[in-house]
Amino acid sequence: MSFSAFYVEAITFELKMAKRPRSTSLESCMLIIMMFLIFSNHVHALDVYHQAEVELLLSFKASIVHDPSHSLSSWSNSTANNLCYWHGVTCVGDVNSSHVNVIDLHGRNISGRLSSSLFQLSHVEKIDLSNNQLQGQVPHDMFTSSYSLRHLNLSNNNLTGQIPQGSLPGLETLDLCNNMISGKIPENIGSFSSLKFLDLGGNVLAGEIPYSLSNMFNLEYLTLASNQLIGKIPSQLGQVKNLKLIYLGYNNLSGEIPHEIGKLTALNHLDLVFNNLTGQIPDSLGNLTELRYLFLYGNKLTGQLPKSIFGLRKLVSLDLSENSLSGEIPELVSQLQQLEILHLFANNFTGKIPQSLASLARLQVLQLWSNKFSGEIPSDLGKQSNLTVVDLSTNYLTGKVPDTLCHSGKLFKLILFSNSLEGDITESLASCKSLGRVRVQNNRFSGEISAEFVKLSLVYFLDISGNNFSGRIDDKKWDLPSLQMLNIARNRIFGNLPESFGSDKLENLDLSENHLSGIISLNFGNLSELMQLKLSHNKLSGSIPQQLSSCKKLVSLDLSGNQLSGPIPVSLSEMPVLGQLDLSRNQLSGEIPRNLGVIESLVQVNISRNHLHGKLPSTGAFLAINASSVAGNHLCGGDITSGLPPCKGKTVRNNPTWWFILITCFLVALAAFGIAGFIILYIRRRKDLETKTVESEDGIWKMQFFEPKVSRLVSIEDIRSAAKQGNVIAIGNKGAQFVVKEDAVNSISPTFWSKMVELGNLRHPNIIQLIGICRSEKSAYVIHEYCEGKALSQILRNKNWEQRRKIAVGIARALRFLHFSCSPCFVIGCVSPEKVLVDAEDEPRLWLSLPALRDSKGFVSSAYVAPEATESKDITEKSDIYGFGLVLIELLTGKSPGDIELGAHESIVEWARYCYSDCHLDAWTDPMIRGHVLKNQNEIVETMNLALHCTAGDPTARPCAKELYKTLDSITKTSSCVAVKLVSSPF
Repeated sequence: MSFSAFYVEAITFELKMAKRPRSTSLESCMLIIMMFLIFSNHVHALDVYHQAEVELLLSFKASIVHDPSHSLSSWSNSTANNLCYWHGVTCVGDVNSSHVNVIDLHGRNISGRLSSSLFQLSHVEKIDLSNNQLQGQVPHDMFTSSYSLRHLNLSNNNLTGQIPQGSLPGLETLDLCNNMISGKIPENIGSFSSLKFLDLGGNVLAGEIPYSLSNMFNLEYLTLASNQLIGKIPSQLGQVKNLKLIYLGYNNLSGEIPHEIGKLTALNHLDLVFNNLTGQIPDSLGNLTELRYLFLYGNKLTGQLPKSIFGLRKLVSLDLSENSLSGEIPELVSQLQQLEILHLFANNFTGKIPQSLASLARLQVLQLWSNKFSGEIPSDLGKQSNLTVVDLSTNYLTGKVPDTLCHSGKLFKLILFSNSLEGDITESLASCKSLGRVRVQNNRFSGEISAEFVKLSLVYFLDISGNNFSGRIDDKKWDLPSLQMLNIARNRIFGNLPESFGSDKLENLDLSENHLSGIISLNFGNLSELMQLKLSHNKLSGSIPQQLSSCKKLVSLDLSGNQLSGPIPVSLSEMPVLGQLDLSRNQLSGEIPRNLGVIESLVQVNISRNHLHGKLPSTGAFLAINASSVAGNHLCGGDITSGLPPCKGKTVRNNPTWWFILITCFLVALAAFGIAGFIILYIRRRKDLETKTVESEDGIWKMQFFEPKVSRLVSIEDIRSAAKQGNVIAIGNKGAQFVVKEDAVNSISPTFWSKMVELGNLRHPNIIQLIGICRSEKSAYVIHEYCEGKALSQILRNKNWEQRRKIAVGIARALRFLHFSCSPCFVIGCVSPEKVLVDAEDEPRLWLSLPALRDSKGFVSSAYVAPEATESKDITEKSDIYGFGLVLIELLTGKSPGDIELGAHESIVEWARYCYSDCHLDAWTDPMIRGHVLKNQNEIVETMNLALHCTAGDPTARPCAKELYKTLDSITKTSSCVAVKLVSSPF
């Protein structure tokens, strides 16, 4: 009873007693005294309970070690009388008899252990501590203390331990998702009979799904996704008739989909993705008339689609991809008039693509790639819908591409490669101004490239290679301002090269294997972003323009198989990152420029089948060049691998060039001294780069440097001293600095030393340069350049989305260089935030440490090492891609493999897949970049999609570094078709 109610009753009683005879006055006094005593005890009880609540709340505060937003600053003894005004605390009742009813501290980034004191508040109905950094085990008495609790949300923390025993029959919401809770789901979970919302996803729960879940007759939302659950899906789930959402994806569930699921007629969302489910899709699913989202992808389902599926008239998204489904798609698909997304790719479907697909007015995304569809594309496809993505690649389609595909004016991605399609596609797509990504290579398209097709302003990726296109391309004005990648290889194009492609963003240009003639335009030197230029196997003539040296980002240059003449331009030696150079099968003459071998990044050269003469440069990529790369010339010199004869000396009498040099030397003495000095410096440089043997107090050391300056000024004592003291070696007045790291010789493969020359010659703006190596019988030292900056793992949380995106692109650029521009390719083995140094300009630099070149005996285990590499101890390029995928996930979510599951690096991938599939962006993006989500939503979603491709369990399913970089760098041109699934807790 409250104080006010008690006071009213006392006054009423006293008025009644006043009307009685005076003989009863003694009785009246006695009653008043008794009521006063009762009131005093009541007030005392309220004070005791109030003090107990204060102590329980302060006990919780004491367990918090970090409160960055000062959310608990008002929680103190000095303000205990105003308990209900504490931040995050809500009370019920009046001023004199209130009780704590709600504790809401979600998203405050508080950290510490979760105290059980909050669960001892006897009147609390709601506790929300989600999206914090709480850790430690879940309190064992969580379900046995507070029977008033109705809503409990501890999601998105770092809680461990098992789900405690006990039962709260009145609990309606239980959300423990995205923690590290392990063990089995308690068998008595079904005793939570009032539960409407249950989310245990994103943990490491094991065992089978308890049958007792069928006792939760009020349950509407069930999420057990992204755990390690095994066994079959209980058929008893069919008894929980109120279920609206089921998320069981990303587990190891097996067996068939129980037909009893078809009894859940209220079901709105069914997600069973990435399990090991087998058998056919049950016909009973056609009873789920309220179903809007059906996701069964990533299983082992077989058989044909039940016709009943096409009676689900409210379906918005249907994804049955990555199974082994077969048969034909019936015309009944026309009944799915609400459908927006249809994914049936990576199955064994046959027959024709149903014509009735064209009648789906809401359809936006259609992906049927990697099946066995044949026949023509439906003639009116796109005429009645708002298609944004169409991917029908890798099938057996024939005929022409319908003119209606872009009828809505929203088509952004058109992927049709590897079919047998024909006709003039460029004419039909010329008016599709929304196109951004077009991949139609390896078909039978023909005709001339339309003049309007080369004016699509949004196209950034265009691949029409491997077709039968003909005609000229130099008679059109190319105006593709967004273009980054253009591939017209393997067609029948003739005429001259265009003067321009209308884009200053072009990075990859492949016009190889055509019939192009004429000269290479000087304007190609204006392509400042160009990284790969391939003009091979044409009929180009004239000289190689010196202006190509202005392409400072060019990594690969292939001009082979043409009729180019004249000398190799000396200016090519000014290209700082050139890694591959193929000038073979031309008519080039003269000597090889001496400085060409000095390009530090150049690792692969082919100059065979020309008319070159003179001495082969004895530096850089020419040191151990293969004989086939220099054959068919009149060259001499080189080592034994070149297969060239030694150079013979020439007398002054027979060599007019030397006569000219001698006369010039006599006339200009200063020039003679200059030449002599240059020769001395050249010899000295070579000597500086040779392996040296040095005796020291602790033995004999072999030292090899790749920078002459370091070789002359650094001694073994300097190196050993720096390694022991952790210092940086500084050289010269400008303070050139280098870092020394020590390693045991027995952990290094013997083949390591033979690869040091190649590694030392690597030069790339995103790779920390190797300066030298020193080794003895007992130990070894590796010397790298010193770079200002910090490891990505240290500064990641302080970076915004734009900075993180720049870092990701830089790492991808380095991987592409290592995997494709180096011969043989270099594999890092463990791409992790610790191996990425980020400077003040947010430019990443990869640290190539010893494990990149070790054999299996020197294998280093890490959460960033691909699963197959951990098992086989064999690292490949795909291992690097896996590690990069984990780094991408960390850039997006702020979580590392250790945050998700202790000792098991795969769990973060499972967690990320679950989040991408079933959660809102705000649930998995790093809180530090959530302010950027709205503006960069598509960008972030596509980056996560790329990260999941990089971390695919099958290494062959991961993209190569070249594809990875292209995709990542083009993600800023995102489409409007990205679908984000929204799932939220009821409170």
